[in-house]
Amino acid sequence: MDFVGFFTFNSIMRELKKEFIGKGQVRGFEFTQVKKTEFGYIYKIDTKDSVLYEVFKRKVNNRYNCISYPSNKAFGVWAWTTNDINKAKSILEDIKIKKESFDFNDGSIVLGKEVTNG
Repeated sequence: MDFVGFFTFNSIMRELKKEFIGKGQVRGFEFTQVKKTEFGYIYKIDTKDSVLYEVFKRKVNNRYNCISYPSNKAFGVWAWTTNDINKAKSILEDIKIKKESFDFNDGSIVLGKEVTNG
């Protein structure tokens, strides 16, 4: 039998911190969670020179039992940056719509509702 991974019962998924100070390329930037949904997040980033908003899909990292914050490789793929909070909210709403309208099981679930044939 091949073992691909492991899991534990009763383990709690570690969520992202609501506030933190950046490291590495974003060292010293202040990150504050503005909005969290079951589909994604908006973080406000204060660079001291400007304010930006990062919007990204909720990605579960099963290996470490946590939610992943996007690396710079994720931007443009499953994470986006804007300087407009209303644009950030719109992007987060788009993430929700695309997630809800994903075609599960050959069209049996569309927009979060069950569709019957007949």
